Amino acid sequence: MDQPQTRPPGCARPRTQRPLRRLRCLALLAVAAGTAAAQDGAAIDAAVQRELGTLGAGLGSHLGSQLGASLGNGAAGGPVRVEVEPGRLDPRLRLAPCERVEARLPPGALAWGRTRVVLRCAEGATPWQVYLPVTVKVYAPAWVAVLPLAAGTVLQAEHLQPAEVDWAAERSPPMADAGNALGRRLARPLAPGQALRDADLARQQWFAAGERVQVVARGEGFSVSGEAQALAPGIEGQPVRVRTDAGQVLTGTPVGNRRVELVL
Repeated sequence: MDQPQTRPPGCARPRTQRPLRRLRCLALLAVAAGTAAAQDGAAIDAAVQRELGTLGAGLGSHLGSQLGASLGNGAAGGPVRVEVEPGRLDPRLRLAPCERVEARLPPGALAWGRTRVVLRCAEGATPWQVYLPVTVKVYAPAWVAVLPLAAGTVLQAEHLQPAEVDWAAERSPPMADAGNALGRRLARPLAPGQALRDADLARQQWFAAGERVQVVARGEGFSVSGEAQALAPGIEGQPVRVRTDAGQVLTGTPVGNRRVELVL
């Protein structure tokens, strides 16, 4: 006769959990199911699979609110779909029975892309700690190449089309708004169906070294502007130094044609 399913301590019902806690509980339930048989890998896999649907729904709701602004502003706007693929514990492991297992993400780890969860026996005769690998895929609309595009191509509307893309597949985010890419030059080639990501675009040069630039300094509740001379080329996303007419050297961020912004 099947035993009723119980949830480990600290693991609330799915509808009340935040996505990060759901990720932790996924690993926690996996180990709780496996420790009864000490090293029953099949039981661990089965417990993880049972939790995937609920975990994906929770993460989808959470990540959907985070991506909603960028997705809603572009023609590719649409829903977010999350898939969680658990890895497997080393089958050679022989985990001793444990009264209470704690699960946590390692420092710096995120519930995004390839990650892992630390599992530690907090109450047991023989302490142990293992890692469970997990891959979180976050599918949402973005723009992809329609045809092969060579490096140096200046992007036009006919080069791109919307498609569902795994946002967590790479560190660089895909383009949710085609308007931010049109007229830009590719830094590297794209294959048909490949997502256009920010890292694929050549950095724009807003001004050359020696040019006069407009400098805007912003602080809490105020902004001031003036002119200065650029001491280096103004490349998008890279800090640049400028010299004011009074001889003061400042470091800011190029934000447009001969424009530099300083945050005070």
